[in-house]
Amino acid sequence: MYDVLSHSPRVVVVGYGRWGRQCHTYLINRTSGLTLYGVVSSSAEKRQQAEQDWDCRTYAAFEEALADPQVDVIVLATPNATHAKLSVAALQAGKHVVTDKVMCLDLAECDAMIAAARASRRLLTVFQNRRLDGDFLTVQNLLSTGWLGDLRWAEMSWQGFGAWGGWRGKAAQGGGKLYDLGAHLIDQALLLFPAPVAHVYCRRHYDWPETDTESEALIVIAFQDGRTAVLDMSSMAMITKPRFYLRGTEGTFIKYGLDPQEKAQADGDIDAAKENPANFGTMKTAAGEERVPTIPGRWQGYYENLRDALLGQAQPMVTLEQARRVMEVIEAARNQGV
Repeated sequence: MYDVLSHSPRVVVVGYGRWGRQCHTYLINRTSGLTLYGVVSSSAEKRQQAEQDWDCRTYAAFEEALADPQVDVIVLATPNATHAKLSVAALQAGKHVVTDKVMCLDLAECDAMIAAARASRRLLTVFQNRRLDGDFLTVQNLLSTGWLGDLRWAEMSWQGFGAWGGWRGKAAQGGGKLYDLGAHLIDQALLLFPAPVAHVYCRRHYDWPETDTESEALIVIAFQDGRTAVLDMSSMAMITKPRFYLRGTEGTFIKYGLDPQEKAQADGDIDAAKENPANFGTMKTAAGEERVPTIPGRWQGYYENLRDALLGQAQPMVTLEQARRVMEVIEAARNQGV
């Protein structure tokens, strides 16, 4: 358990690249009951930009934010390879911590982070915003209403074309499909299928000479209760697979397209996100075929939950047990060596 706060949480975002700027600071600033207290960046230009954007404090070094007694929460919008070291340092300094996904690079790092959180009695959690995508909320609703019956087989894909640049295209920084997109799809699969994992298979390709990260990552997760999840991430797909293809005992669901919140958020108004009806899913049962309107997604809910969790009014959306389960699958996939 962690110690809760008695005041509005004051949050500092570490990193002011695209995701720190367009996502974390944006969502925190518009969450009632949270205070965007500051931004950490080694770039003077980015610090100046953050001050202009949010009228908040800035820090040139991570250690400066840790030394500030007014800072309650550290959010890490930094390369994946830095998450473990920065999280442990922040927890030991008495700060609550949110890491962007992927949580870290392996189980040893994960366990060190969890140990630091428990020793410091501080909240440690992971930014799994894709739990609040409209398509995934729609899938969960299909399951809760029984429309699919007993879901036995789930295929999820996330695909595009072209090698990634920046740190996401560098293995040493924790880039690549498995850590990035895989962290989202594995988390969703484990929520759909809570039974223990029996086996993990992973196949990766390295087809782009300009990067040492994978061009393809295919993961098959077999669960002890007989269910199966197939996760397909690609940067060589000019034509993409369905985002969701689900087979249950009462019907089959298929849906294309990605949640529109990221683009709307980048444009400065996430509330304007609206899915094209052409991307609505299709459900087919013995009674016939029907289009399924997508439930609107709401990433804002992540930081609303964080606020409530820090104030002792809710459980964190992503628990340590759930975060570690994702890392167990990632480690099993990495250890395949194929």
